[in-house]
Amino acid sequence: MLENYLPVLIFIVVGIAVGGVMIAMGFMLGPHRPDSEKLSPYECGFEAFEDSRMKFDVRYYLVAILFILFDLEIAFLFPWAVVLKEIGWFGYIAMSIFLGILVIGFIYEWKKGALEWE
Repeated sequence: MLENYLPVLIFIVVGIAVGGVMIAMGFMLGPHRPDSEKLSPYECGFEAFEDSRMKFDVRYYLVAILFILFDLEIAFLFPWAVVLKEIGWFGYIAMSIFLGILVIGFIYEWKKGALEWE
């Protein structure tokens, strides 16, 4: 049973090792010339003019939540598409209902103007 997960474990270990080697090479081979501008907390070209804890518009959070929602929808579609032949019409109809509910929610959000930036 556990031998089925061995390729996944090897993939994770190799990915972490390659990432670690790349980061180490960047630290060892990269130039180290710090100055006051590079060490400042803001590198955008001008000094900070407001408090860093300013309030964001609630629409920013609504768009973020909608992005997560529709991103999860895609995460559900991939495994469903892989096993579609095995689950048959019942799985197809269940996923159609699921997608229909999400489309109705998307249309509702669109009509309410939650996706509009002013």
